[in-house]
Amino acid sequence: MKRTEKLDIHPSLKKYFGYDTFRPLQEDIIHNVLDKRDTLVIMPTGGGKSLCFQIPALVFDGLTIVISPLIALMKDQVDGLNANGISASFFNSSQDPKTQQTILEQVALKTLKLLYVAPESLSFLSQILNEECISCIAVDEAHCISSWGHDFRPSYQRLGFLKETLPNTPIIALTATADKATRQDIKAQLCIPEADQFISSFDRANISLDVRVGLDRMKKIGDFVKNNSNESGIIYCLSRKTTEQVASKLKSLGHSAEAYHAGLDFIERSAVQDAFICDKIKIVCATVAFGMGIDKSNVRYVIHYNMPKNIEGYYQEIGRGGRDGLEAKAILFHSYADVIQLRKFASGAVNEKVQIAKLERMQQFSEASSCRRKILLSYFGEMLDKNCGNCDICKNPPQFVDGTVIAQKALSTLFRAKEKEAIGGIIDVLRGAQNTHVLDHGLNTLATYGIGRDLSWAHWQQYIIQLINQGFAEVAFHKNNALELTPLSHDVLFKGRQVKLTLPVDRTFVAKKTKDSKRQAKNKTNPIGLFEHLRKHRAFIAAEKNIAAYLIFNDVSLKEMEKHMPRTEQDMLNISGVGAHKMDTYGASFLTEINAYINQSNRGEKDTFSSSYKLYKEGLSVEEIAKKRELQPTTIISHLCKIYLEGKPVDLNEFVSDEEITQVKEAKEILENPVELKKYFVFLEGLIDYGKIRIALTLLEKG
Repeated sequence: MKRTEKLDIHPSLKKYFGYDTFRPLQEDIIHNVLDKRDTLVIMPTGGGKSLCFQIPALVFDGLTIVISPLIALMKDQVDGLNANGISASFFNSSQDPKTQQTILEQVALKTLKLLYVAPESLSFLSQILNEECISCIAVDEAHCISSWGHDFRPSYQRLGFLKETLPNTPIIALTATADKATRQDIKAQLCIPEADQFISSFDRANISLDVRVGLDRMKKIGDFVKNNSNESGIIYCLSRKTTEQVASKLKSLGHSAEAYHAGLDFIERSAVQDAFICDKIKIVCATVAFGMGIDKSNVRYVIHYNMPKNIEGYYQEIGRGGRDGLEAKAILFHSYADVIQLRKFASGAVNEKVQIAKLERMQQFSEASSCRRKILLSYFGEMLDKNCGNCDICKNPPQFVDGTVIAQKALSTLFRAKEKEAIGGIIDVLRGAQNTHVLDHGLNTLATYGIGRDLSWAHWQQYIIQLINQGFAEVAFHKNNALELTPLSHDVLFKGRQVKLTLPVDRTFVAKKTKDSKRQAKNKTNPIGLFEHLRKHRAFIAAEKNIAAYLIFNDVSLKEMEKHMPRTEQDMLNISGVGAHKMDTYGASFLTEINAYINQSNRGEKDTFSSSYKLYKEGLSVEEIAKKRELQPTTIISHLCKIYLEGKPVDLNEFVSDEEITQVKEAKEILENPVELKKYFVFLEGLIDYGKIRIALTLLEKG
C-alpha cells in the first residue's frame, strides 16, 4: 500500500498530552496506522501503547473502537482521555438502555473520537460496525486472543470477524507481552497476517528486580511496607484466600490495604479499584486479574507473594509499577510449594505442556544466580550487553563455596529414606527433628539422622533447592513431591564429584538513610519540599472532583515543577505532561501554589540569613557560625553575600584578596559571565575555592 504524506502529529501530542517528543517507535506506529495499515505493537507496560491509537483517533474523521478485556478498566481509560480534553466513552452491559442509546447517538453525530467496548459487547454495536462510521479498531491486551499467551480469553477468539466486516479499516493490536508463537497467533486469529510488526525494547531499567526465597515472607513484606508507607503498591497472590489474609495482616499493622479478587462482587471490586486509583488506599492485595489496563502512574512497588505461572505474566505485572519512569521496585517471593500449586493448576489444561514449560522457565528465573534482567530480556529475544546493576544478583553477587559435603549429606539421606520423602522430610532427618512424621515413619533410625544440625532449616532448604536446580536430585510431583536421586547423584556419592553451592543470603528490607532523611530527623520542623506540597494540593483537588490524582498531573510533572518552579502560564506549558486542556483546567491553581511556596521560602531564607548575620555581628568567624548553626561554611558565606547585597554592613574584603578578585574578574570576562561557580573553579584550576569565588563575584556585582 502506498504511504501517504506524513502529517505533523506533534501539535496533537503537545496540545492533548503535554509532551514535546514521542517515545521510541510511537511516531512510526502512529503513521503506520494513519496509513491505514494493520499493525501489531509489542511494547512494555508504561511504554506508551495507548498513544499509538489515541492520536490516530484524533486525526481520523470517524470513530476508533478500542476493545478492552475488562469492564472495570474502561472508566479509568476514558477518564484519562476526558481529563486531556478528548471526547471518549465506553459501552458495556452494565449500562442501562438509555445510557447506551445516548452513546450511540453521540457516535452518529460524530462527537465521540474513541469508544471502549468489551469483546462480549460488540454484538450490541452491529448498527455502527460499518466503514462509514468506524475509522480504526484497536485491540488492547491482544495476548488474550492466543491460547499460547498467559491470559487466554475465549471471547477474544471471536474477534476475527472484524476484519471480514471492515476489510479496509486498519486494526492495531497491542500487548505488553508476547513471545514469537503468541505474536503469530494474534495475527492469525485477528485475520491480519500481513500486519506490520513493531517490537519495542522490553527493558524497564527504572524497575529494580529482587527475588527472594519465600521464608517468613509476611514479616518481610510488613517491614518493606513500613519503610514505604507513603507509596502506592500492589501485592499479587495466587489465591483469593491469601489476598484476604495479607490485606488483613497489613491492616492490623496500621496500613491502608484491601483485597481484590473474583470472589468479590462487581461493586466491591470497583470500589477497591477506584479507591486505589484515587490514592484513598495505598495497597491492593490481589489476584492477577487486578491492574490490567490501569494507567495509575505512581505505583512504586509490585510484590509477588507467590511465584507467577510464567514470565509473560510476571513481566506484565511488574510493569504496573513505575509507569511514570521514576524508580520502582519489583519483589518476588518463591517456594517449591508455589511450583507444586501451579503445576496442579496446569494439570488437565488444553495447553498443559505449554503451561508446564513456561512454568519451568519462570522457576529457572526465580532460582538463577546471574543477572535477572538479562534472563528476563532474553526470554523476549532482547540481549543485554552487560549486567543491569539494578537487580538483587547484581547488587549482591552470590558467593560460591565447595558444597560437596553438604550435597553428600543430603543425597545420602534421600537414598536412606528410599526416595519417599519431600524436602521437608529430608531436612527434618538432617536436623534430627523429633516430630510425629519422623517418629511414626522411623526416620530417626536412619544413619544420617541429625548429621546436619549445624545448619538452619532455612539454609538446608536453599541448599537442597540448588541441588535440584543443578540436576543432583529431582522432584517426583506424581509421588507427593518426593525427592529422587538422578544419575548425577551417584557421581557425588560414590565418585567424589565436587559440587559448588552459593551461600544462602538472608536479606531484610532496610530503609536507606540519606543525607536528607538524617537532616529531617535532626529537624522535624523543616518545611516539606515543593514536590510534596504539590502532591498534597493535587490530592485535595482529586478528592474534591473524585478522580484519580494522576489524571490531574503525574509525579513526573510535579517533579519538573519542583525543579523548574514555573511562575507564568508559558513556563507551566513547558512542563512535561502539561497540555492545553490541563493548563486551562488546573494550571492557574498550581501556579498559585508554586508562587506562594516560593514567597514563603524567600521569607524563610530571610530568617535564616538574619540568624547568620546576628552571629557575624557578635564577632564569630564563618567557621564558628557554621558550627553553631550546623551548616556548611560555604552556606554561611552565601548568607553574608546576600546580606551584603541588601546594603547591610559586611566586610567581605576580609575573606578574599585583591589579587583573587582580579583573577575572578578576568575569568568572568573570558567565560562570558557564567552563573555556575564550578566553571570559575575549573578555569582557575582549583587555586581559588568556591567560597572566595562567590565573595569575589558579589563584590564585583556591587562594584
